[in-house]
Amino acid sequence: MEVLHAKILGEGKPLIILHGFLGMSDNWKTLGAKYAEQGYHVHLVDQRNHGKSFHAVEFDYQLMAQDVLHYMYINNLDSAAIIGHSMGGKTAMQLATSHPEVINKLLVADISPKYYPPHHQPIIDALGHLDFDIINSRKQADEVLSKYLSEFGTRQFLLKNLYWAEPGKLGLRLNYSVLKDKMDEIGESIDTNATFDGPTLFLRGDRSEYILPNDYTEIKRHFPKADIQTIEKAGHWLHAENPSQFFDKSIAFLNS
Repeated sequence: MEVLHAKILGEGKPLIILHGFLGMSDNWKTLGAKYAEQGYHVHLVDQRNHGKSFHAVEFDYQLMAQDVLHYMYINNLDSAAIIGHSMGGKTAMQLATSHPEVINKLLVADISPKYYPPHHQPIIDALGHLDFDIINSRKQADEVLSKYLSEFGTRQFLLKNLYWAEPGKLGLRLNYSVLKDKMDEIGESIDTNATFDGPTLFLRGDRSEYILPNDYTEIKRHFPKADIQTIEKAGHWLHAENPSQFFDKSIAFLNS
């Protein structure tokens, strides 16, 4: 079984951080360094088909949770705190409910356990227009994406996936064809009867619609000890849009 790629920072209590759909561990390097400064052994993990981790045709939350479990086994982590954003939050929920013995604290960033209808199609379509036989710079790639995606921040997030696949030829680190085909898996709910009774914090962005007040009952059913808090002046990318408040609330929970 292949092992997920990770960037490891600091020493101390184990902390695993899982990025969202089309992201990578690099999205968390600034916050990761801050957790490391606070005495955490931080594992910034690339999930399958993302970043520098392996590519695979199979892609669902059960498999992604197993990937993290295997990573923990290989790295001699008997248990850890875990932070997951969006897709990473679903992976973290899946792992905590299926293997509660390995997760001592669960922090979920701006995603709930419920089903979400597919909504990433415009982004996937935009990425499909990147022709690396023609494009040979980040600027050119941004010009193409800007025809389909008006939001600068979204384009910058996606462009982090650019790398030199070979001398003089750009490519995308993510496994585009599989993620395009398996996009519906991203919105899947966690198992109906899944529960985790450990310490849990859900952080939601006040400008995001991913966690709504009518989701709270469902969250508490799966995670009876869940505390739900709001990050101000932040949308779905709450850890990037208000990193100081995200850090303050998350480190208070981790240290509690």
